[in-house]
Amino acid sequence: MNTLSVMVVLPTLGDRLESLALALESCATFPSHIEPTIVVVAPEGATPARQLALRHRAIVINDPGSGMADAINAAIATREDEKYYIWVGDDDVLVGAGIAAAVEELERTPAAVVAYGHCEYIDDAGRVLGKNSAGKIAQLLLPWGPNLIPHPGTVVSLDAIANAGGCHSELSYALDLDLFLRLRRQGLFLHVKHTTAQFRWHAESLTVADRRASSREAMKVKASYLPNLLKPVAPLWQWPVAWASTVAARQVSRRAAKKGSLET
Repeated sequence: MNTLSVMVVLPTLGDRLESLALALESCATFPSHIEPTIVVVAPEGATPARQLALRHRAIVINDPGSGMADAINAAIATREDEKYYIWVGDDDVLVGAGIAAAVEELERTPAAVVAYGHCEYIDDAGRVLGKNSAGKIAQLLLPWGPNLIPHPGTVVSLDAIANAGGCHSELSYALDLDLFLRLRRQGLFLHVKHTTAQFRWHAESLTVADRRASSREAMKVKASYLPNLLKPVAPLWQWPVAWASTVAARQVSRRAAKKGSLET
């Protein structure tokens, strides 16, 4: 089987060395025909994190310091011959077998630009709290419902990202939603029945810590892609969707807190 090169983009502030090590180590779980180029984006002063990344043979570049979107764009700008993009947080874990399934599905489907699988939610100890296994319905919900396509572990054509203009710098929370909505115009989205990543659910996670701001930005992004006739009535379904997402997030947080209290 031909070797397929993928770019794994891993932004970090350098303050989670233990989980960063796990994220880097997870890239070693890829099958031999999937060759990852790991690009770690870190502040210039995050010396321990940068040294850790180099020990895992990652490319290390300076964080532009202007938000996640610019960090991702800076990483993608280092591209050489990589064909696909995968994002992973410094507290998340990639699942090699699932990543391989997603890459192989894209290789079989030239008209496709995105392949995503299931994403497990784990706590700080790595215990599974739940799973996002929305499947194909996630594609139907994307323009108006919750974004159920996970960013970590989703495999995206780098050519398609370039054609879409990369990530939009003004976004802090919904940059993946915005990118997915633009990528829908370029090709098919595929779902694979495999877990491709584990998202670590804790208080410091950006989308968990500021759920209200995240919901507001997501609503704004989705409304911008609606036909003009529908934009004035978008709040009729957007606020219920935001409320349902908040309830679901609180349930996962309570589950994490319960598991933590049982452990202690």
